Amino acid sequence: MECSETANATEFLRVARRNNSLDSTGRLLVFAFLFVVSVGIACAFAACGAWLVLPFAGLEMAGLYWAFRCIERHARDYERIAIDGDKVKIERFEAGRAQRDEFNRCWAQLVAAPGGGRLALRSHGREVEIGRHMNDDERLVLARELRTALR
Repeated sequence: MECSETANATEFLRVARRNNSLDSTGRLLVFAFLFVVSVGIACAFAACGAWLVLPFAGLEMAGLYWAFRCIERHARDYERIAIDGDKVKIERFEAGRAQRDEFNRCWAQLVAAPGGGRLALRSHGREVEIGRHMNDDERLVLARELRTALR
């Protein structure tokens, strides 16, 4: 998770992103390497007469491609929480879809589970979960900062 803090026009701003250890190029290179090794071993076994290894290698690569595609689709996910004047704005970007929620600062309540398990903002019957890209300790810090900023 990557957090950043800026203090330009807003009173409070936190951006949380997923932890991506590889960029798109790195993921492609890892996939290509695994593909070459797996298909190469399967072709060697097929040349020795065990041709049934090839379809299973193909299934393995299809599953690996699907997993890498899911990782790539969520690589740019983020969550931004901003308090600007009397507005609390929450923007979430997940799998290519952006969702924005806005609450009145005076009516917004922070709902926190004990131990930092779940964190949400609630107002007028609406509840939005926040801090999904954070671990429990980071959510506790965010809860403390949000409580102070909402006062």
